[in-house]
Amino acid sequence: QVQVVESGGGSVQPGDSLTLSCTTSGFPFSSYRVSWYIQAPGQERELVATVLTTGVGTNYKDSVKGRFSISRDNAKNTVYLQMNDLKPEDTAVYYCHIPTLKHWGQGTQVTVSS
Repeated sequence: QVQVVESGGGSVQPGDSLTLSCTTSGFPFSSYRVSWYIQAPGQERELVATVLTTGVGTNYKDSVKGRFSISRDNAKNTVYLQMNDLKPEDTAVYYCHIPTLKHWGQGTQVTVSS
């Protein structure tokens, strides 16, 4: 049974940092690319970042380039999203997604406000 669990969200001030974790089980993690999506209130879910199987290949939404970094630890079946210099417009629910399996986590809320 595939399980995907996000953690690490919270309420922070502009300019702060957060690291989100996506911990998985039930499938051969190292063989699958993993993505982070965001969904702000009233908005559609939007791709933020993707990491390929080895962790070497990554891509990012333009607005987070240089601030966010996606990485993975295949030994721990976990993907991370390091978020620096957070802005109010980063406020959203952050979801971990396994595209090939079409599987989503439950999401973790990130709120950036002064």
